[in-house]
Amino acid sequence: MADDFSDNQFQRRMPSVERKISGIKPEDIRVRVMGTVIDKQGNKLVIDDSTGKIEAVFEEPVNTELNKMVRVFGRVIPIEDGFELQGEIIQDMSQLDLELHKKLEGIDA
Repeated sequence: MADDFSDNQFQRRMPSVERKISGIKPEDIRVRVMGTVIDKQGNKLVIDDSTGKIEAVFEEPVNTELNKMVRVFGRVIPIEDGFELQGEIIQDMSQLDLELHKKLEGIDA
């Protein structure tokens, strides 16, 4: 009987590392960034996290609003003047307590 969990059946993704936009590195494969949507056109968003801006391109049109806080998970795509993200997941972070989040960012694991 064949193994139901063969390597060919499942593909593992690299984990998304949390980054500030200005901290995205050429060797990063997948990242997650959090910021404010400052531009939106169809399947493209521009996110600003106060350290920089990045365009995230999704396969489908994105259902979010301008000036909303979001977290985007995506694959890093090098472009001529920096990076863009091939968006995979977008999360609404508008209910996040930003002050508490900033405090938690300062705690070392």
